[in-house]
Amino acid sequence: MRPREGVAPFRTFILKVANRCNIDCDYCFVFNSKDQSARHLPARMKLDTARAAARRIGAHVTAHGLPAVHVVLHGGEPLLTGVRHMAGLLDAVRDGIPDGTEIHFELQTNATLLSEPWLDLFARYEVAVGVSLDGPTGANDLHRLTHAGRSSAAATLRGIALLRSRPHLFAGLLAVVDLANDPVEVHDYLASFDPPVIDFGLPHGTHDDPPHRYDPSVPEYGVWMSRVYDAWLARPEYRHSVRMLEDIVALSSGVRGSVETLGLAPPTSVVVESDGTIEGVDTLRSVEKGASWLGLDVFHQSFDEALRHPKLMHRQYGRAALAEQCRRCPLVDVCGGGYLPHRFSSDRAYVNPSVYCADLEYLIRHVQSSLRRSGWDDIYTSAVPPP
Repeated sequence: MRPREGVAPFRTFILKVANRCNIDCDYCFVFNSKDQSARHLPARMKLDTARAAARRIGAHVTAHGLPAVHVVLHGGEPLLTGVRHMAGLLDAVRDGIPDGTEIHFELQTNATLLSEPWLDLFARYEVAVGVSLDGPTGANDLHRLTHAGRSSAAATLRGIALLRSRPHLFAGLLAVVDLANDPVEVHDYLASFDPPVIDFGLPHGTHDDPPHRYDPSVPEYGVWMSRVYDAWLARPEYRHSVRMLEDIVALSSGVRGSVETLGLAPPTSVVVESDGTIEGVDTLRSVEKGASWLGLDVFHQSFDEALRHPKLMHRQYGRAALAEQCRRCPLVDVCGGGYLPHRFSSDRAYVNPSVYCADLEYLIRHVQSSLRRSGWDDIYTSAVPPP
């Protein structure tokens, strides 16, 4: 198996600025999955760690001539760092990256701790803020409770209302799919907040530990997301993006998608933990203990060394890294074999179709049939330049 010519550099750097959370989502891959190592990491990233990460990012930018990078502030709950410390982290990152490089700061939060001082800080550093919310209160409360077992929805809604007072900072909403919730109700409720993007994520599962289903003979997650697609198209006044669905449209039209959960383009994100440890795909913590561990850190290794780490080289193999069933599939350019953690089994590692294979097939065919009926695929292809 040979990698593609050249190695795609990292362009998105996810900094785990906090490794604690003030709510207790039962599906959290950081604190409630097979790998619990995050509980033993520093509660927040030190400024020296941020400076070391920024120097490494700067060196990577220079080595690869990158005009822009994305720096994502993540956790845990990143607002647990506190406003003053977060300002120091942002300064450290900005100071370490060469002048002239465009830095896109992003932050993902449960919004329960948002306040005017936070929004002032985000406005000063141009930080785009995404909020995690699974739907109406009843839907959100299925998984996103406080450590005391109480609803977190009211505090999140208060945070969203505050964020919407500064619409230029609002990056969108992230929701995890639960089959118990009505997809149209969830979509329309999230759309009522006028987010620029709604990002639906499938709950993490593997072939050893598959996701919950009511009827394993039916591609229930694919049907659920297909109903979201139909609801999204049904209202011409909707102006938001649904990231997974737009990526399927783009990839079906030969255009590169925007997320690493679909398509065959090599992922270009990397994670820096609160202690400076470098990880490639932190969601692999949902697979098994140590799956995301590389043995690298920003104090001793460069991001170029991380690029060529054996655990990350699979990113460069494209179609050749997939199971034979996937390589033969006519939809492989769109689904890309599915998200890496969802391919895992203890006997064949990641050389399996996604545990969501049937769901992805159903959803992709549903979207493509809609495009053919409407002629949108021709419009989309002609309107967007080739990758």
